[in-house]
Amino acid sequence: MAVARDSSSLIDELGGIVLGGGGVFLFLSLLSWTSMASASGVPVSPAANWGGVIGHLLASALTAAVGSSAWLLVGLMWQMALLCLTHAPARQRLSTAVGGGLALLGFSLLLHLDPLSLGSAAGLTGRFLAASLVPYCNVGGAFLIGAVVFLLGALVMGRPLSPFIAGGVRYVWPIGFRLAAALRIRPDRRQRVKGRRRRPPSTPGLTPAEKSLADLEDGLIAVTAELPTEPAAAVGGVAEPSRRAAAASSPTGSYTKPPLSLFNTPANGKRNGNGADLSKQAKLLEGRLHDFGIEGRVVQVLPGPVVTMYEFEPASGIKVSRIVNLADDLALGMKAVSVRIVAPVPGKSVVGIEIPNAHREPVFLRDILASPAFQQATSKLVLALGKDILGTPTVTDLAQIPHLLIAGATGSGKSVGLNSMICSLLFNVTPEAVKFIMVDPKMLELSVYDGIPHLIAPVVTHPKKAAAALHWAVEEMERRYRLLAEHGVRGIEGYNQTHPSQPLPYIVVVIDELADLMLVARRDVEDSLTRLAQMARAAGIHLLVATQRPSVDVLTGIIKANFPARISFQVSSRTDSRTILDAIGAERLLGKGDMLFLPPGTSKLLRIHGAYVSEAEIKRLVEYLRTQQAPVYDFSIFEAKNEEKAEPEAYDEKYDEAVALVARLGQASASLIQRHLRIGYNRAARLIEVMEREGVVGPADGSRPREVFVKEIPGPPFR
Repeated sequence: MAVARDSSSLIDELGGIVLGGGGVFLFLSLLSWTSMASASGVPVSPAANWGGVIGHLLASALTAAVGSSAWLLVGLMWQMALLCLTHAPARQRLSTAVGGGLALLGFSLLLHLDPLSLGSAAGLTGRFLAASLVPYCNVGGAFLIGAVVFLLGALVMGRPLSPFIAGGVRYVWPIGFRLAAALRIRPDRRQRVKGRRRRPPSTPGLTPAEKSLADLEDGLIAVTAELPTEPAAAVGGVAEPSRRAAAASSPTGSYTKPPLSLFNTPANGKRNGNGADLSKQAKLLEGRLHDFGIEGRVVQVLPGPVVTMYEFEPASGIKVSRIVNLADDLALGMKAVSVRIVAPVPGKSVVGIEIPNAHREPVFLRDILASPAFQQATSKLVLALGKDILGTPTVTDLAQIPHLLIAGATGSGKSVGLNSMICSLLFNVTPEAVKFIMVDPKMLELSVYDGIPHLIAPVVTHPKKAAAALHWAVEEMERRYRLLAEHGVRGIEGYNQTHPSQPLPYIVVVIDELADLMLVARRDVEDSLTRLAQMARAAGIHLLVATQRPSVDVLTGIIKANFPARISFQVSSRTDSRTILDAIGAERLLGKGDMLFLPPGTSKLLRIHGAYVSEAEIKRLVEYLRTQQAPVYDFSIFEAKNEEKAEPEAYDEKYDEAVALVARLGQASASLIQRHLRIGYNRAARLIEVMEREGVVGPADGSRPREVFVKEIPGPPFR
C-alpha cells in the first residue's frame, strides 16, 4: 500500500542542506589550496588543506579542469541550496543549473583569452574551447562568444535571485535613509525627493522584481519626504473624509504594501500519524466495510492536516450507493466525529473515505500568503482559501470566478474565512488598484476595517443604505460599460493597459449577511445583486456574499444561477447543503473552517481547510493600512437611491379630495379612500403613500389606524 507523504518537501530540504554544506566544503578547500599555491608556488601537502585529502584532490581536479572558474561552482551550489530550501519549482532549478554551466564555460574561455595573460587560470576547459574557436573566429570573435555565453549564463542563473535581492534591499534600504534623516538630509536631496514623489501610479503588468523595486522607492519616499501632499481624488464625486481619516498622516503617494510579519508565525506542529498508524487504520477500515458485506481493499492513503482520505477500491459487483449509505456506520466503527464519502473519486476507480485525524493541525493565513501559489499569482484579486486535504495551499482568482457565494451555520468558521479572504486581498493590492464596499448588517465582523484607504465609503451597517450602495454599484457598472464602449475595449484590463495614467480600480463588494438584507429590502437587493452578478465582471466589479441561512427564500434561484462559484462551511442539514452546493456533503464537515468549494464550470467539490486569522492579526493589518494613507470617502453612493425615489410623480387629480376626506373623517386607509372616491385599490394605496410622505398622515402601526395630522379642509361634498 502506497502512503502518499509530503516527501518532495523533505527531499528538497535535505538536498538544500547537502548542497549548502558541500558549497562551504568546496569554498574552504579552494581557499586553502589557492593560498598554499600562491604562497609557495606549488601546492604543499594535502594534509595542510582545510578540506583534508578529499578537499585537496577536489580542489586540484577542479582547478585543473576549469581553473579559477571553480569559484563559480561555489556560488552555484549555494544558489541551488537556497532554491531547494525555498521549494522553488523544478524548472527554475534546472534553468539555474544550465545558466551556471554556461557561465562557467564562458568565463573559462575569457580567462584563456584575456589581455592580462591569465590563460594559466583557465584550466583545460578554457584551453580546449580556445583551441576550438580561435582558428575559425580569431581571438576577437572567440572573446565575443565567450562574453556572450558568460553574460547569458549569468543572467539565467541570477534571475531566480532577483525577488530575494529586491526584497532584501527593500527592507534594508529604508534603515539607511532613516539614519540619514536623523543626520539631517541635505536641502537639495529633499528637493529631488519632492520631485520623485509625484511620479504616476505604477503600470499594471510589472514583474515581481520590478514591483519590489517600485515598493522600495515608495518606502524610501515615505521615510525621507516631509512635505505636504495633495489629497487623492474621490471615486465617483467629491468626498468628505471622516474624522478618523483626517487623523491619518501618511501621504497618498507613499503606500507600501503590508509586510508578512503582521501575521502570526505558525508553530511547527507534528504531522498526524506515521506509516504504521495509517496502515493500521486502513486495515481497520477494510474490516469495518467487510462487516457490512463490502469487499475490497484500500489502495492509497492520503494524510492531511485535518482529515485523511482512504482510497478504497471495491470488489467487482459492489454498488457505490451501498458504500455511500454507510457513512454513519463507518463513523461509529472508526470512532470518528464524522465520515465523508466521495463516491467515486473523479478520474479514479476508487471511493474516497475521509476520516478526521486524531489531532487537528491548524492552518494559518501566513502559511498561505507565503506559499508559492499565492506569491507567484499574477492576478490582483487572489483569494487565500486554505489548504486542501493533502496540506497544499489553495488559492483562487476572484477575477476569474468572478463572484463568490459563501454559506455556513453559526460557528462553522464562515466569518473567519471571509476575513481571511479580505485580508489576503488587502495584503496584495494597493488602494489605487482595488476599492471595497463593505456591508455588515450585524455591525460586528466588518466594522473593524473602517478607516482603511481601500474603502469607497465607511462600512455600511443599515440595510436601506446597503440597498442604495448596491444601486450605486449598478450605476457605476453601467458608466464603466459606456466608457469601455467609447474606447473600444472589452474589459477593465484592456482599458487599464491603454490608459495607464488613469486606470479604473477594481471594486469588490463584500456582504457579510445577505439574509438580513433580503428581509428588509428584498426587491432592491435582489435586483441589484442579479444585475451585478450577470454583467459586472468585465467592468471590474466583483461580489463576496456570505449568509448563515442558506434557505431558498434567501438564496433564490436567480441569485444561485449567477453565482457559479460557491463555498459551504458546515451546515445543519442535507437540505441546506443541496441549497448552496446542489449536492450533499456539507452537513458532514467538521466546522472551524472546514469547507467545500465548488469552482465555476464544474460539479467537482474540493474540500479545503480554511486559513485562520485572529482578531489581533486583523487589527495589526488595519492599523498598518491606516498609517499608510487617509481614506477618501464618497458619501454620494448613499444618495443615488434616494434621489431616484425623490423624482416627481404624476399629480393625481383625486389627491386633494382624498386629503379633504381623511381630514374630515379623522382616519385614513386605502380601503376607506377606495370606497368613498370609487377608485381602485392600487390608486388609493398610492394616495396614502403620498400623504404619508408629505406629512398628512402618519406611518402604518400594525393593526392600529394611521394618525391624521391635518384638520378638516373645506372640499366638495362626498356621496
